[in-house]
Amino acid sequence: MSRTRKKRIAISTGGGDAPGLNAVIRAVCRASYRRGWEVLGIEDGFAGLFDLSKTRMLRERDIADIVSRGGTILGTTNRGNPFEWPVVQDGKTVPVDRSDEAVRNWRKLGCDALVAVGGDGTLKIAWQLSKKRNGIPFVGVPKTIDNDLLATDITFGFDTAVNTARDCIDKLHSTAQSHDRIMIVEVMGRHAGWIALSSGVAGGSDVILIPEIPFSMQIVCDHLKKVCRQRSYAIVTVAEGAVPTGGEESTVGPREVGREVRLGGIAFHLERHLQIGTGVECRSLVLGHLQRGGPPTTFDRILGTRFGAAAVRLIDSGDFGKMVCLRTPQVLAVPVEKAIAKRKTVPPDWDMMVSARDIGICFGD
Repeated sequence: MSRTRKKRIAISTGGGDAPGLNAVIRAVCRASYRRGWEVLGIEDGFAGLFDLSKTRMLRERDIADIVSRGGTILGTTNRGNPFEWPVVQDGKTVPVDRSDEAVRNWRKLGCDALVAVGGDGTLKIAWQLSKKRNGIPFVGVPKTIDNDLLATDITFGFDTAVNTARDCIDKLHSTAQSHDRIMIVEVMGRHAGWIALSSGVAGGSDVILIPEIPFSMQIVCDHLKKVCRQRSYAIVTVAEGAVPTGGEESTVGPREVGREVRLGGIAFHLERHLQIGTGVECRSLVLGHLQRGGPPTTFDRILGTRFGAAAVRLIDSGDFGKMVCLRTPQVLAVPVEKAIAKRKTVPPDWDMMVSARDIGICFGD
């Protein structure tokens, strides 16, 4: 009598890290163990497919205490696109398509399916790999602290990032008041202002600048002068991707092959211009990767757990090429190509925007 091979699935985490990733890994593993399956962890996203020594079986001892930990025990990268792998040729870094090699190495792992955890970039790569000959069957789990994936109400990591930013803004009020300053806080948000809006409203910011609304420096200055006449200090929250009217994004360094250009510096730009425009001393700070770090909130731990378990259910039913999503109150699934077709941005007429304007918050328009 021949023995039936035990089902084996793999899981990888790609793109930027986000609080709640370990909750997803734990849920995928435990839901799989209950079905008698094995779980293989692929380290460093899709880059792990080019070095199979970076794969390992995940046991209960590996995931026993990780639900409260930030980051990801599998590591991650935003440089591991198999379709645009950076290779140095004649002294220049050029993109090379290594996707066929990635699929061949996947076959060597003997896995039945992949749980790809990531944002729109990671999910697009997984979808492209699944379409190749003998491609990789996968299920997607949405991950981005920016909360800009259209198909889901919210992504895990967003709540933790917002709470981190809000806590920092709370602490800035006392030092801004003590020194009669304008404090400018730069938060993450390349193309969508969800973090800036939510943390800014909750933290009592006077000005919130988001990528969806180009801002007038003069309007911002006029508003801040009014605020400072009333109470001597003010708080500005700005998303890294915010741009002045007719201007461009603030970037850091040249674009690297296989990854998006790095954004940053808008807070420093504002500091110089607002100090001149208002006559009030200004200080800026960039929260950066603080928003990605630390233990996930209760909400993110629960959402990550729900997403991970739902991904295993999809694999169990053979429903590949789907992404789990939250459509409150249920966790459902949608085709990945629809999930990544369009970015979710802040609607200008959303009631939260209207309420923010009603209480006197300026968006620079």
